[in-house]
Amino acid sequence: MLSLLAASGATDPIYWSDLGLRPGIELGFFTLRYYSLAYLVGVIFAWWHTSRMLRAPGAPMAQRHADDLFFYCTLGVILGGRLGYALFYTGGETGIPSAFTDFSGDGFVSWKLLRLWDGGMAFHGGLAGVAAAMAYVAWRDKLNFLRVADYVAVSVPMGMLLGRLANFINGELWGRPADVPWAMVFPGADELARHPSQLYQAGLEGLALLIVMLLLFWKTRARYRPGLLVGVFTLGMGIARFVNEFFRQPDAQLADFAARTGLSMGQWLSIPLILTGLIVVFFALRKKPLASGGVAPA
Repeated sequence: MLSLLAASGATDPIYWSDLGLRPGIELGFFTLRYYSLAYLVGVIFAWWHTSRMLRAPGAPMAQRHADDLFFYCTLGVILGGRLGYALFYTGGETGIPSAFTDFSGDGFVSWKLLRLWDGGMAFHGGLAGVAAAMAYVAWRDKLNFLRVADYVAVSVPMGMLLGRLANFINGELWGRPADVPWAMVFPGADELARHPSQLYQAGLEGLALLIVMLLLFWKTRARYRPGLLVGVFTLGMGIARFVNEFFRQPDAQLADFAARTGLSMGQWLSIPLILTGLIVVFFALRKKPLASGGVAPA
């Protein structure tokens, strides 16, 4: 793939179909899709890395809490991501999201809302689902919600990195038309060369933010300031998503919405993230840090 990128020029776009990518691993009786693997590996990494963080000084919960947390967070990602997509990205002329009213699907499940294999997951919905899962576990086990969120937030960008790479491998969620040397023609779109915005998102929302979060946790005392890590994550993810949406092609059903408002749906949903992240970081830095044992100093 690198050789194709190097040989490409602005007048000679890269054809995604020439990269030889496949949506998954053929196992004979079914295809193990990379998007499913991205979710699975992302959750496993988050559980493993959180377990490591809990062995460092100042942990706000025990391993049993982490085990329960990631079970509920997995449900939150799936349910929240699907419901978020249905609410924000399938609006029809009536204003009622079509995913709730469309029963025309083929196969043993006809309700579009339940047909996960047809695609359609929203990051902002998944984030809300994870927040609800963390709030439930924190309430049930009498844990500090902000500190639980801090520990979960450190590992989330890995899932974003893997998910966006899977989008690129699937040749979906392509970018806007472009004349940059690395522009690509995606067969599911048209013959126009476009930004490979999936890779931009993988780099900014995934890799860059993951490095920032890991350095903050392991190389600083950020974990002793409740809310700082999750605030940085929320702010960074909101900014990254807002910027990347300038290169990503708006969903076809929301193209008119983007044209009318000047911003895509993803950008409008990112603004509250940016504001929330700023507020949380501000108050986290104003408060005294916890002592090494996790107790606020007198």
